[in-house]
Formats: sequence, structure tokens, C-alpha cells
Amino acid sequence: MEEGSKNSNIIIISGAESTGKTELSKQLASYYSCNWVPELSRQYIEDLDYKYQYSDVELIARLQAKQLKNALKKSHRIIFDTGLIITKVWMDVVYNKCPNWLIETIKEMPKTLHLLCDIDLPWIPDPVRENGGEMRIKLHSMYINELSYFNQPFEIVSGVDELRIQSAISKIDKHKIKL
Repeated sequence: MEEGSKNSNIIIISGAESTGKTELSKQLASYYSCNWVPELSRQYIEDLDYKYQYSDVELIARLQAKQLKNALKKSHRIIFDTGLIITKVWMDVVYNKCPNWLIETIKEMPKTLHLLCDIDLPWIPDPVRENGGEMRIKLHSMYINELSYFNQPFEIVSGVDELRIQSAISKIDKHKIKL
């Protein structure tokens, strides 16, 4: 993948549902002794007493954009459990549309290493997850396409348990990111 993430000390963990993003984020934050920002959308959706709507997902995107911009301004060493591209894909899949402001915001973001979690872990259902089975394959492909389209450096992280964290660490080290 493209070198371009060397000046950023932020890493975004991305991937389809049930691919270990949260666990990987926690492990990396512990390994590198840096901050970790939990996935904003999960808590938001869990707190709703109705089925989420387009306006909810757009608000999530705005909150994520604000979090990321603030972190970039302050030069924090930080791991983000998901970012803006994952929300764009969510909007594309569920609503077949995405607001222009989100696309422009993604285009304006600096190059930040994205670790794309492979779909080699089993899908485990929970009340928030919607896309198991063949849809995970489609989503994984969509993330690759979007990351490439927005010219964001990314690495695919695979393996189970210790192999997954070691895969992520080696890819971070390869990009010479100072966490």
C-alpha cells in the first residue's frame, strides 16, 4: 500500500461486522500505550428506542468527523475503532446514498493508515449487527474499493488471536507510524 501515513499518528481500524475491530483497537492501544476511541455508532444505535434512520447515521458521521478532526489538530497518539469510510459504506448499503459533505470531508482528511480487518473470523450475531454471510464478503470488497478511491493507505490484517495483533503491529511498524 501507499506510504503516506508516516506523518500521522492516528490509525483507523476498519472492516465488516464481527471482524475483531474493537478487540484489535484495545490491544493496539495497550501495546503502544496510546489512546483509543471506541466505535461511536455502536453505542448510539444501542441507545435508540427505535430502528435507526438516515438522520441518525448522518449524525453519527458528523460526530465521527468532529472526533477525528479534533484528534488530528491536537496530534494525539490515538487508535480509532472505525472512521468515516465505514460510515459512508454503511450509508451506501442501507440507503443507497451518502451526503456530499461526508464525501468531501473524507477527501479532505490527511492520509491516515487504515487497518482493514479481514473476514477470517466467524460472524457472531448481536442486536446491532446486520450483515453476516455473503454480505461480509461484499462489504470487505467495498472497503477496499473506498480506501483505494480516497487514496488512503491501508493494510489488511488477518489471523486469529495473537496472530492478528502481531499482523497489525508489523503493518504499523512497516509504515513507520510513531504511536
